[in-house]
Amino acid sequence: MKRCVYLFAVLLTVAHVAGAADLRRFDLPDEAGALHYYASRPVGERSVQAALVVIHGHPRDASRSFAAGLQAARMAGRLADTLVVAPLYQVEDARHCSSPGEPSAQPGDARWTCGSWLAGEPSLGTHPISAFAALDALVVELVRQYPGLRSVTLAGFSAGAQMLQHSVAFAAEPPVGVGLRYVIADPGSWLYFDPVRPVAQGSGFVMELPAQACDGYNAWKYGTDALPAWLPADAGQARMRYAAARVDYLEGGLDNSAGQGAFYPVLDKSCAAMLQGPFRLQRGLGFLAYEQAVLKVQRRMLVVPGCGHRVECVLPSAEGRSLLFD
Repeated sequence: MKRCVYLFAVLLTVAHVAGAADLRRFDLPDEAGALHYYASRPVGERSVQAALVVIHGHPRDASRSFAAGLQAARMAGRLADTLVVAPLYQVEDARHCSSPGEPSAQPGDARWTCGSWLAGEPSLGTHPISAFAALDALVVELVRQYPGLRSVTLAGFSAGAQMLQHSVAFAAEPPVGVGLRYVIADPGSWLYFDPVRPVAQGSGFVMELPAQACDGYNAWKYGTDALPAWLPADAGQARMRYAAARVDYLEGGLDNSAGQGAFYPVLDKSCAAMLQGPFRLQRGLGFLAYEQAVLKVQRRMLVVPGCGHRVECVLPSAEGRSLLFD
């Protein structure tokens, strides 16, 4: 009951916070257009030492993602020194990926399609920029605007988490003196760096080549075969970069079924995705097991009890705050 009341209060806060937030735009490199983002603190505030950048999901609900990040910062007691930011990837046709209250694309904006931004792909137009590179540029812009900024946490939820998890292996180095880390929350599918996949066995997983693998199951964006030419690294480099990055994971404890709270109808059910597990929670646990067994890295994955597939439940939770504000 307490969690339901809390969720209701957060939902009521979203419209108020989004309306009060500062919606900005900045010019991306190489005449690629402008990118919009919500921000919680005035430009130049020297008290800002950390930034939390929250990547929205498929409906491009940037204000909702911003509100969840702001609520997490408030509950963690970090509003005084933390800038909360939520970029908005604009699309050419928003009929199938829009959220009420979000601004439409304006002349001069960088634009993607509903599916291309979450795959990190280049924007449309004569001066394209990948969604990954646009995120790199946002980090550089924030460091330029806030002279005291020393750490940036990039957090993604759902489709935003999928995009962010894929970007880790291809991200640019952050500005000198700035630490960069990632929190991946409830992605629908994962980027693997080897052809094995986790197979549930008892209370854990074993790594095996799929017995009945579908064609392309290890190709981009599920694996590193056939990487597109616009990516700035090959498969071997991507594997090493991902293993070396600072990454933590969050999963909703109820995001493990076809029930209403898991938003199962929008879950990727392609053959390549289903080889990663039946639901988001199982896919996350399987990827963690893969990392430990194959990449030989130890990372944290916290499961949030009582949370389905909702950003306003997962990010501000005690588990979410412990990773977002490490």
